[in-house]
Amino acid sequence: MIAQGLYDPSNEHDACGVGFIAHIKGNKSHSIVEQGLLILKNLDHRGAVGADKLMGDGAGILIQIPDQFYRDEMAKQGIELPPPGEYGVGMVFLPKENASRIACEQEIERAVRIEGQVVL
Repeated sequence: MIAQGLYDPSNEHDACGVGFIAHIKGNKSHSIVEQGLLILKNLDHRGAVGADKLMGDGAGILIQIPDQFYRDEMAKQGIELPPPGEYGVGMVFLPKENASRIACEQEIERAVRIEGQVVL
């Protein structure tokens, strides 16, 4: 395979289906999120619907951090966020069972601290 346009063969990896949508100038739009969700819906054979009804494969969407939303919500809790691009956001699906959930939360916090970051 040869590099052509936005395609780079060094990024080639196995996947049963991939969808990609973005605004070429990086503009944020809920319409883009809606279209991304439609792509994901059309790949519904992934993510806890395929071979194993209990386990997902991580299929999802990647979006820009909605900085103003997080800034407003954290301000309500008396927390001031660093400038955009200097903080991260993670969404983690945890076990429902209490002891397992707590163990996972502790492991996440440990990993974040090792990286010199703070969990809010």
